[in-house]
Parts: sequence; C-alpha cells; structure tokens
Amino acid sequence: MNAPASFILTRPLAGLGAWFLTLAQLVGAMGVLLARILARMALGRFDFSELLKNLYKMGVKSLPIVVVTALFTGGIMVIQAAPIVERYGAQGLLGWGAGFGTLREIGPLLTALMISGRVGANNTAELGTMVVTEQIDALRALAIDPVSFLLVPRFIGIVTTLFLSTVFADALALLGAAYAGFGILGVEPAVFYNGLTSGLLGLGDVLHGLFKSVVFGIVIALASCQFGINTTGGAPGVGRSVNATVVVSAAGIFVLDYIVSFAIG
Repeated sequence: MNAPASFILTRPLAGLGAWFLTLAQLVGAMGVLLARILARMALGRFDFSELLKNLYKMGVKSLPIVVVTALFTGGIMVIQAAPIVERYGAQGLLGWGAGFGTLREIGPLLTALMISGRVGANNTAELGTMVVTEQIDALRALAIDPVSFLLVPRFIGIVTTLFLSTVFADALALLGAAYAGFGILGVEPAVFYNGLTSGLLGLGDVLHGLFKSVVFGIVIALASCQFGINTTGGAPGVGRSVNATVVVSAAGIFVLDYIVSFAIG
C-alpha cells in the first residue's frame, strides 16, 4: 500500500526535528557537565597528581605532532602567498601575510584538530573502557567522585595542552614560514620578521588566536568526557564513542571558530 502523500512530505521534517532534538540534548548534557566540572574546580576538588599525569600524557607527548604540523603550516602559508608576492614584488609584506593568517586562524585551528584527533579520542577511549569494565562503578563504590578524580584533571589538561600547544605552534609556524620564504622566494628572514612586526600585526591578533584555542579546548574536553563517561554497549560502544567525539569536536571547532571570528572580529 502506498504511503499517504502527507506522510511522505512530512518525513524529512520529522527527521530534521529528531536531529535538532538530539543536538539540543547533547548541547544541554555538555552544558550540565561543564557546570559540574567548574563547580569542582572552584572548590579545588580534584586530584592534582592525576592532573600532572594528564598534562604529561596530553601535552608533552603531543609535542612531536605539533612541531611537524606547525613547521609545515608555516611553509604552506608561504607557498600560497608566493604567486602574489612575486607578481606585485611585495616581499616586505610576506611576514604580515603569513603571520596574519597563522596567528589568527590557521595555527589555532590546525592545532585544535590535531589535539582533538590525538588527545580527545584517546581520552574518550580511556573513559569508555573504564565504564564498560565497571571501573567507574568501582570508584563510586569506594566513595570517590569520578568527576573530581577523572574528569576535572582531564578537562584542565586538555584546555591547558591546547593553549600551550597553540603558543608553541604559532612560534614554530612563523619560523617555518620565514625559512620557507627564504628558500622559495629568496626573502631574508630579517625581512620576513620585519614585515611581521612592522605594526600591521599587533598583540590583539595573537590574543585572538589564543582565545580561540581556549574555546576549542573546552569543546574538545567536554565532547571527549561526555561521550566517554556515557559509553554503553561494551567494546563496540567504545569505538562508537570515539567516533562521535572526533565528529562532534571537529564540527564544534568550526562552528565556534565562525562565531568567535564574527563576534570579536
């Protein structure tokens, strides 16, 4: 029997409504989780040794991939700018061109995506595994608050790691851009850095990118903790949670990148 025309017409709207409700539920759950984490941070109720362990695991061990990403990001910026620089003879503006895009946009964005793929996914896998093996229930049985012991140190660790990684990546990207400019266009590094610091770029451009890194870090931390702590379905469920974390983190990064760029210019 053929479905009524009205049913066929309303199915897309029903699907859109279900997707919107799912999104609203996820955003609300992440907001509640953020409130619980901030409340414990304000009271100082978290494990400091666990925080140090996570800072080492998330930050120090992420340095190699941050270094590679940053150096090649700077080189890519110069390659993209090279045709315009050669056409108009604007070698003196190469530093500004590469620095503006790197400090405000490309540096924080690419670093966040790399940290999301490495740290966020790993955090979800660890928390999800602890859930399906009932380690979280064991903590509750021992009167240990999982939010204070597990989530707060990981939240602080991810946000701090992304902020410091962005600072490090910005410096390395500009270094890579300077020497890529010398190798590709023959622009001396001194000329590059002079264009970078000639007044066209200011502290506001640096702070713009660093503010974005904090926002991105919060998104990654919340998504990884939310999906990790709510894992169900055994080992396959851990895989689904990791996949959801990567997707939601990447989408959240791009959406908030647009909102922050529009809001603060």
